[in-house]
Amino acid sequence: MSRLDSFIRRMQAQRDCLNHVADQVRGMPGPILELGLGNGRTYDHLRQLFPERDIFVFEREIRAHPGCIPPDERLFLGDIEDTLADAARRLGATAILAHTDLGTGDQQGNEALGRFLGPALDRLMAPGGLVLANQKLDVARWTRMSEPPDVMPDRYFIYRVG
Repeated sequence: MSRLDSFIRRMQAQRDCLNHVADQVRGMPGPILELGLGNGRTYDHLRQLFPERDIFVFEREIRAHPGCIPPDERLFLGDIEDTLADAARRLGATAILAHTDLGTGDQQGNEALGRFLGPALDRLMAPGGLVLANQKLDVARWTRMSEPPDVMPDRYFIYRVG
C-alpha cells in the first residue's frame, strides 16, 4: 500500500471513529480535547459535530488553515508534555472526549509517546469519557471498544474511561 493510500485510510478511520462516538458523548457534560491541530481539519470536523462544546486544542506550533485556529483561551501551545500538565491543572478530569493523532513514522518514538500520552490524558478524562487515538494507549482503567465496521482493526483505537 502506498503512503498516500495509508494516509487516506487513516483519515477515513479518524472521521468514521469520530462520527461513531459522537452520539455516545453528545448528552454528557465536559469539554473535548484535540491533540495535534495540524491543518485544522479534525478540529473543524469536531466543531461541526459539537457546535455547543468547548474544544481545547494542543499544538506545538500553529500552521493551520486560518479558519481552523481555535481561540487563544482554548489553545494550549507548546510541548505536549508541558501543555497536558498545564491542562490537567486548569481543567481537571473533566474531558468527555479526547482525540489524538500525534506521532511520526518512527515506531520507537511513537511507542515512547504512547507510554507518556495514555497516563497524561487519563488525568484529564472524566469517567465514561472516550479517547480516540491513532496508536495503542495502555491505561488500566480504560477499556478498548470496537471500531466502526468499516475501520480496519488496529487502524484507530477507541477507549472508554472507567
